[in-house]
Amino acid sequence: MSGETRMPLPQLTFDNEFFWTSGADGTLRIQECRACSALIHPPQPVCRYCRGRDMGVREVSGTAVLSAFTVNHRFNIPGLAAPYVIAQVALQEDCRIRLTTNIIDADADELEIGQLVEVVFEQNADVYLPLFRPVSPKQFGAEPTDEIAPVDFGSHVRPMLRTEKFEEKSAITGIGASRLGRRLMVAPLSLTIEACEAAVADAGLTFADIDGLSTYPGLDIAGMGEGGVTKLEGALGLRPTWINGGMDTFGPGGSVIAAMMAVATGMARHVLCFRTLWEATFGQLVKEGRLTPPGGARTDSWQMPFGAVSAAHTLALNAQRHFHRYGTTRETLGWIALNQRANAALNPTAIYRDPLTMEDYLGARMITTPFGLYDCDVPCDGAVAVVVSAVDTVADRPKPPVFVEAVGTQIIERTDWDQTTLTHEPQVLGQAAHLWTRTSLRANDVDVAELYDGFTFNCLSWLEALGFCGIGEAGDFLDGGSAIARDGAIPLNTHGGQLSHGRTHGMGLVHEAVTQLRGEAGDRQVDGARVAVVSSGGLTPSGVMLLRSGT
Repeated sequence: MSGETRMPLPQLTFDNEFFWTSGADGTLRIQECRACSALIHPPQPVCRYCRGRDMGVREVSGTAVLSAFTVNHRFNIPGLAAPYVIAQVALQEDCRIRLTTNIIDADADELEIGQLVEVVFEQNADVYLPLFRPVSPKQFGAEPTDEIAPVDFGSHVRPMLRTEKFEEKSAITGIGASRLGRRLMVAPLSLTIEACEAAVADAGLTFADIDGLSTYPGLDIAGMGEGGVTKLEGALGLRPTWINGGMDTFGPGGSVIAAMMAVATGMARHVLCFRTLWEATFGQLVKEGRLTPPGGARTDSWQMPFGAVSAAHTLALNAQRHFHRYGTTRETLGWIALNQRANAALNPTAIYRDPLTMEDYLGARMITTPFGLYDCDVPCDGAVAVVVSAVDTVADRPKPPVFVEAVGTQIIERTDWDQTTLTHEPQVLGQAAHLWTRTSLRANDVDVAELYDGFTFNCLSWLEALGFCGIGEAGDFLDGGSAIARDGAIPLNTHGGQLSHGRTHGMGLVHEAVTQLRGEAGDRQVDGARVAVVSSGGLTPSGVMLLRSGT
């Protein structure tokens, strides 16, 4: 570490100031519910356990169990240069309380999950960051457990409220995609319009027929969108009766699920869903000094002050716990990366199509352990659009409709990234369990799986959650890659996924599922594909859809 002040630092608020300044006297303090004595973190105005509102602050020992760690090699923040250790520690007073932090005064190669660590405060301006170092001599404590065991998520799913399903009211009638590439250096809205024009034409409609617009996230932050419904409506002059946009929805592809609900309630008949990314161009423009990256000197994140600036860091912590608990290896993740590249070789629109070997995968530069370069998806420029139509209109459409058998959307675990499941990607297990309560179909009825793969570990989590293999059994299931190949037990990410085709944030997976169910995938077509499962996101609230052809 350098002597430079870290940036970003936490933004001090009425709720959190006690935590970020408690180190002034060398004592760690955590919020406490005075009614039930539960510790609460991050601080809240109400207790999540008893709903009491008499909140106070408790001094704690500052001793914790190292529950997960990753060695960051790729990213830097001012005052903290790579490599450094990002860790999750569970307080001895209550293992439900976990802090994202850095491990200092230790050789990363000698760290072990379960060892005891103690707090050491680092002052930066008006903030005292709680860092941790191993207790000497090395000691071990009881490892934290999940609030809900991975195999028990199904027991927390709420039953259907009625036998009639909203999923039966709509169908996907059109899909479209823009150009896809690295650093296309074009305005993102132009990509959105390309994809939307293609999808509307594919559905046999005109823009005059479109009465709903749905997108994610709606804003343009760091190349993550074109500006949402407002920008598209302004360009095309549409008059929608219903619109939707935002990040608090069913994952990046959640715009499609929201559109289905609009159609089912009669708010619209033809909803145009769209997703645009231009991260590659944005990054290039930042390098050229033509754009300013987002962010500032202060943040409300509980992870970023410790250099956990990417979703890769959170998922790496969960992946390492999966490795520790179930014996998963880097080779396990490698079979996913190799599978996606083999499928991309047959897809002319994929960004990366060159052969990839396990040797290549294992030898690639590390990003944050256990993730290397090929565990991470490909930033790109491109847009995908989908038309969701009322089911009573599908007979008039030129292409075969794709129907929605069921969706899974229920939030069961905590949404705080470092307070949730220890072993799987957060916001996957609950949504997957919810899906299967809304259909009589099961995993062995699925012909193709298009599963979110921002990182290889996303895919592994969805495979286990959906029941293609048991919880903790991905190592054996993925070994050799045959089970997920196009002719395997469950063909996975048949277009190359985000790992090789490009990061289209879930909507590219929907596009490929529809393509497969229509039988239009060409050389990569899975014979007899009639049922597809598509997952969207994770970490944030997510969603999963079970799609079927009409034949």
